[in-house]
Parts: sequence; structure tokens; C-alpha cells
Amino acid sequence: MRRQDKLKKLQSIFKRYKKVLIAFSGGVDSTFLLKVAVDSLGKKNVLSATAISQTYPKSDLLTANRIIEKLGIKNIFINTNELNNKDFVCNTPKRCFWCKNELFRSLSKIANKNKINVICDGTNYSDKDDYRPGMLASQKWNIRHPLLEAKMSKNEIRILSKKLGLPTWNKEISPCLASRFPYGQRITIKKLKKISNAENELKKLHLKNLRLRDYEDTARIEIDKDQLKKIFKTNIYNKIVTILKKYNYKYITLDLEGYRTGSLNQAIKKIF
Repeated sequence: MRRQDKLKKLQSIFKRYKKVLIAFSGGVDSTFLLKVAVDSLGKKNVLSATAISQTYPKSDLLTANRIIEKLGIKNIFINTNELNNKDFVCNTPKRCFWCKNELFRSLSKIANKNKINVICDGTNYSDKDDYRPGMLASQKWNIRHPLLEAKMSKNEIRILSKKLGLPTWNKEISPCLASRFPYGQRITIKKLKKISNAENELKKLHLKNLRLRDYEDTARIEIDKDQLKKIFKTNIYNKIVTILKKYNYKYITLDLEGYRTGSLNQAIKKIF
């Protein structure tokens, strides 16, 4: 199916829903989803909600604010409390379930209060083959996935976002900060702040798709594979070491496979 045909299908999905609540993070997928929802249903039939938590990069909240102002829609900010949930903090392979369960519970309350029957998130067709326990939470709370239903891939969403003039069309993927820790390593506010601050410093080096994976006293750096040569040719690696030593990492490693989404999921031997 062509991209334009998929876009028409997405629009028809929204028209069938009539009134929706969009889980809006300010990322590529949810921004595109929100824009199409508004274009299809009008502003009065679309409400969005954005979660605020120490597990999310602060830059995402700033992006979300700018987009909300640009689209001129009503958005509700909600504070989620996944860090109060021991099942989330223990960081088992089901961690994302507990995070999404907390989010969708809050969204369901908002939907009920505003008499909205349909809640949508930005899950897309490219997500279907990844390990995503959060999908179980979406089933529990009856969350709809219009992008997945329209079979829109991440790349197609980026292309269409560019055509629609959305500033997020080339935005890097920005998963929650808890994804920087291997399963079994306890999630704490202190650790999340450490990762957030360290990554913000590293991003000033202009490395694409940078991830800092934390193994307590060891840091594993992921960047786009085509940039691996760059950091040695320009001595950026020395700057990386200097930054991370400030955060008390004893060992600093570079992943030679480069950045890939869900790299920590490779350690899972049993799917929960």
C-alpha cells in the first residue's frame, strides 16, 4: 500500500473514532498522530495528554510544549508515579508493562472525565517485531494503535511528517531513561538523574543516536555505526572519557556494533 493510501486509511480510522484522547510525548510518532487526528476531526474533538516523570528526558517535554502551541490544541500534563511502584523499580523484563500501566490508568481517568471513548498511542508498524511488554498494558486498558492499524512504518511517518511541516520529522528516537539500565539493575531517581545529566553533556559532542548504557561502574556508549571512525579521527573519544569520569565510571566502553534499538533486550532468554 502506498504512503498516501495509508494516510487516507489513518484519517478514516480517526473519523470512525469521532473523538479521541492522544497519548502525546512530543516524539516523531505521537506528533504525527496528533496532527492527523486534528486535521481529521478538528481541534474540538481531540484532546492530548503528556506524562511528566523523571524517567523521561526533559528535552522531550520542551518539544511537546512547542508542538502543542503550534497546533493550538488542549493538552493535559499528568505526573506519573511509576517510581513508586516496586515492580517497575526492580527492573525486570516486564518493566515497560508497569510504566505503561501507570500511564494508561491516568489516561483512562482523563478520558472518562472528558467523555472520550477512544484513547490512542503512537505505536507504529515498525514496533510490531520488537519486545514490547507495554503492549500488554495497552490491551488491558483498551488503547488503540491507529498507526499500527494503518500499517505505517517509522520511515513512512518521518516522510509524511516532513511533508506536513512537522519539526519532529527527523527527531531522534528518545525512549525513557530507564531503558539505559540492564534488567535486574534497580531503578532509582539518583541513577536517572546521572544518566540524564551525562547524556546531555555527551550530546553536545553532536553524536547521532547516542545512548549511555549504565552497568554500575561501567559505561557502554552506543552511537550510529557510521560515526565510530569520526570519534577517533577527531579525538572526540577523549572528550567522552573526560565527561564520563566526572560521573564516576571506572570503565568506559564503546559498542562496536553501534546504536540499535532494544539492544538490552538481547539479554532476555525468556519472554515474560
